[in-house]
Amino acid sequence: MTALLERPKTRRPGRLLAAAQLAGSLGDGAFLTCSVLFFTRIAGLTPAQVGLGLTVGWAVGSVAGVPLGRLADRHGARGAAVLLALATGVSILAFLVVRSPMMFVLAACLYGSCQTGLAAVRQALLAALADPERRTRIRAHLQSAGNAGLAVGAGLGGLALSADTASAYLTVFVLDAAAFVVTAALLHKLPAAPRSSGRPGAPKSAVLRDRPYALVTLLNAILLLRMPLLSVAIPLWIVEHTAAPGWTVSALFVLNTVVVVVLQVRVAGRLTTLASAARMVRRSGVVLLASCVAFALSALGTSPAVAFAVLVAGALVQVLGEMLQSAGSWEIGFALAPADKQGEYQGFFGTGTSVARAVGPVLLSTLVVGGGFAGWLVLGAVFAAAGWAMGPAVRWAAASR
Repeated sequence: MTALLERPKTRRPGRLLAAAQLAGSLGDGAFLTCSVLFFTRIAGLTPAQVGLGLTVGWAVGSVAGVPLGRLADRHGARGAAVLLALATGVSILAFLVVRSPMMFVLAACLYGSCQTGLAAVRQALLAALADPERRTRIRAHLQSAGNAGLAVGAGLGGLALSADTASAYLTVFVLDAAAFVVTAALLHKLPAAPRSSGRPGAPKSAVLRDRPYALVTLLNAILLLRMPLLSVAIPLWIVEHTAAPGWTVSALFVLNTVVVVVLQVRVAGRLTTLASAARMVRRSGVVLLASCVAFALSALGTSPAVAFAVLVAGALVQVLGEMLQSAGSWEIGFALAPADKQGEYQGFFGTGTSVARAVGPVLLSTLVVGGGFAGWLVLGAVFAAAGWAMGPAVRWAAASR
């Protein structure tokens, strides 16, 4: 009976984190769908200026994640998460007054730093409030909630795109900022997480001296290049190299979102140990290699139906690799981080996402769109090699603890 009474209490942090993830992702989905057109058509920036500004912003964000995570460890992850969610809302509103390249870069740096810091601190909150055996499964629930929010938000952004007016874009930005206010309110309802003891003599940047963890983070960053694969490389590949209809791009995005929402938790539930997480990441590299081969084959022939079918097959294989890589890397990132430095370590581990967002679009479009069939094979081989190397890297990191 006691277990039954305690179960709702243990689930409440997970539900609040999932609700916060859903709210923020809904705003992000709307923002990402129409922000580029706002910057180019309303703010008067060129596509090159927008691309450079976002790259610099995410690069700065990748550096800011560690100190922001360390501050969260010392002063409380819940309060830091609330402040970073509110700061993210402010950074979104700052874009509305941008009318010059320099101001755009500054706003992008603020936005990238807040987003990266918030992601790290939410990971630290999850690690502090959830039992170790449940945190990867809860993280999978968060991923599913995030994908659902992105899908709904993208629909709202599509309405603004169809209107194509300054007031429509303004509404989307305000709604995105409001979504992060809701996120902050939900995070504030979480229990307070324990703070770091700050032992005298302890290194201030322990994660930067942790070479095994740095190697694991690097390998994870390489595997995270699958993120801009669906949003940048594949759309360009479809348009320029295949006979598939243009709406295939949207179809593959919807397919990816639905599969993650439905199956990510089930995939994560197969994890039991750190060793099984490493094996899951190794398998993800092989699966991502297979998806690259399928995408490369989609350019052969002139039949739109055949090209579409091959692309769908490749997308299904790719999303399986994505779910395997996500679940395995979450467990690895959590398990190898010291309990009292989760914010700092998650901030460092999360730099992989920022790096993938910053360099991935240019790197993948050059390698895949420019390199064609051979480029896809090289990319697949890189995924497979990084996945294989994760096993020895994790064993080295675990032995050094």
